[in-house]
Amino acid sequence: MSTFIVLLGPPGAGKGTQAVRLAEALGVPHVSSGDLFRENLKQQTELGKRAQVYISQGELVPDDVTIGMIRERVSREDCCADGAILDGFPRTPVQAEALDQILVELDTALKAVYYISVSEDELIERLTGRWMCRAAGHIYHLRHNPPREPGVCDIDGSVLYQRDDDRPETVIQRIRVYQQQTMPLIEHYRSRGLLVEVDGEQSIEQVTRSLLEAVTES
Repeated sequence: MSTFIVLLGPPGAGKGTQAVRLAEALGVPHVSSGDLFRENLKQQTELGKRAQVYISQGELVPDDVTIGMIRERVSREDCCADGAILDGFPRTPVQAEALDQILVELDTALKAVYYISVSEDELIERLTGRWMCRAAGHIYHLRHNPPREPGVCDIDGSVLYQRDDDRPETVIQRIRVYQQQTMPLIEHYRSRGLLVEVDGEQSIEQVTRSLLEAVTES
């Protein structure tokens, strides 16, 4: 049976990095909802055109459009044969129920749902520590990769600035929205015995090892 795994985690948990690593280790496709949106918008598919209408108006894309993109992607030969790591989908219990139905149609089911857990304080420190240079966008982090001289790019000497998305008030709001939208989904999968929680405050390599160990055991 093909291996379909959902990877969950709040902003700053490193979910995207781990999804890529896990997909490579297991030899299955990495299906990112963000990548799917960009692909459909770029190729101007029917679903992409529908999504663009809502995006251009600053509105949320309806579930049926997002679900349609996922349905089309996981129905391709590579996913049907091997499964996939699902990154960024589902986000709500409604989307989770739709995913169940899609997998039933493909004569398979979810193997497990891995939740990369990170404390709110750690998430805030990770996300607000990022600064960029104005000249070329070189990225620094106050804890992990600080510049030699505060506020100045090591490479080109330009001033460092913080994007609006990385400001504390924006970061806190992003985390709150995630908690409101996704915590019900976490409980949904926990109640079904599919949820496996992984400590996301370990090193990147340790998180990867923990995920692979969990895959082997499930």
